[in-house]
Amino acid sequence: MATILAHITVKPGAEAQFEQISRDLYRASHAGEEGLLRYEYWRGSEPCTYYTLLSFSDFRAFIAHQTSEHHESASPQLGSVLAGLRLEWVDPVQGACELPSTEAQDLSDATDELTRAYAKRFAAQVANWWQDLR
Repeated sequence: MATILAHITVKPGAEAQFEQISRDLYRASHAGEEGLLRYEYWRGSEPCTYYTLLSFSDFRAFIAHQTSEHHESASPQLGSVLAGLRLEWVDPVQGACELPSTEAQDLSDATDELTRAYAKRFAAQVANWWQDLR
């Protein structure tokens, strides 16, 4: 399983454009991505801040999302409106969340270069202290 909280800052004045891109990505992702468990966008309390919660059945499904045609075609649009992006790997508290635990998964056997590149760039960062609480 792979769950990520994306901390997003958009350029001032680009909020409406970002939200339209978000709606398009939401629809396309929910329309046909195998392994997608949760994919939601949220406005933050500070101006120009947003959050995305992404959860997939495994790391391979997350990388398939990142390398999907709709995500790849949206990347230049996102690049034009984003001021900052930080991905935080998170782990559900069992019994207080329905999602399974976040686990690292080796994709060194990936067949194409784009998948290998994304797997390296977005490698799951599973905190050691989570193991002690599971």
